[in-house]
Amino acid sequence: MSVIVWIVEGIWPACVDAARARAAPGEEIALLYVRDDTLAETAHGAFAGLLGRGHPERDPGTRLERMAAASGRDLLRAAADRLGRPCTFVERGGRVEREVVAAARDAGLLVCARDGDPARLGPRSLGPAARFVVDHAPCPVLLVWPGEAPHTPLPPPPPHPHPGRRP
Repeated sequence: MSVIVWIVEGIWPACVDAARARAAPGEEIALLYVRDDTLAETAHGAFAGLLGRGHPERDPGTRLERMAAASGRDLLRAAADRLGRPCTFVERGGRVEREVVAAARDAGLLVCARDGDPARLGPRSLGPAARFVVDHAPCPVLLVWPGEAPHTPLPPPPPHPHPGRRP
């Protein structure tokens, strides 16, 4: 079984800690960073359409791509240092949620952190990307809090019994 750890800026340490605590000693761990190419594509399009026909060397989209790649490599190195054991790096680019699901195709476990409102329990603690991944992952998902879980009491049960149940 292999473990995929989704590395996202700001919330990755909790994922790495969870993988380190749960992965067996000989188990393969891959650290996954997915670069969202939307901003660079937008910059490429704006530059080509408005400013830079014939001047690809000044295209800000290329600079954004390089910066995103360097940032991803830095995050992966920091995550590997924190993990403290052999691992592989997987870098992908595209629609983040879809790339994470595709990368987890042959995994035994995907570790990811809640990326929504950290002060709330329930569905709002997941952002759109994590919700998509949780709903579509082809393997079990370990969902961790990026920090301490909120200490919010559970809501009271509904006032009416479930229509299909008898009292």
